[in-house]
Amino acid sequence: MTKATLIGLLFLGSACANADITRHPLPNNSRFPIAQAVEVTADTVLVYHSGTLPGPANRDAKRGSREFYGDTEAQANSVFGRLAASLEKLGLGFGDVVKMTVFLVGDPELDGRMDFAGFMRSYSKHFGTEEQPNKPARSAIQIAGLAGPGVLIEIEVVLARP
Repeated sequence: MTKATLIGLLFLGSACANADITRHPLPNNSRFPIAQAVEVTADTVLVYHSGTLPGPANRDAKRGSREFYGDTEAQANSVFGRLAASLEKLGLGFGDVVKMTVFLVGDPELDGRMDFAGFMRSYSKHFGTEEQPNKPARSAIQIAGLAGPGVLIEIEVVLARP
C-alpha cells in the first residue's frame, strides 16, 4: 500500500466519522421551534420511525370517546412519551430527529379544526428547549381521520443516527 493510498484512506475514514447535521433556522430570527431545513451528510445513517399513536388516557372510559384518549394536547403528550420510549430502545432521542410529520384530525370541539395550539403546547416541551435545543424540519397536516375513533394525532419521524 502506498503512502498516498494510506493517507487517502485515513482522510476518508475521518470524514465518515465526522458526519454532520446542519439545522437551518427559520428566517427573521423566528423563535418558532422548527428548522426551516435540516441537512445531513451522505454518510449519516437515517432511521425512519413509523407513526406513533396515543395510548388511552382513561382505560375505563368508553373506547373512542374524548375521555378515553383525551384532547389533542393529552394525546400529543402520550405520543411523545411513547415515542421517547421507542427511540430509547433504538439508542436515539428527540435530539436526533431531523424530520417530523404530524397528522392531526379536526377536533369536534373546535368545529372540526385541528387543535394546533394543543399540539404545540406538548411539542414545545421536547424541541427547541434549553435541555434539547435541536429543532427538526416539520410539517403538520389536518386529515380526515386516523386508525381509530377518537384518535386525534399521529406522529412519524426521521432520525439521523450520530
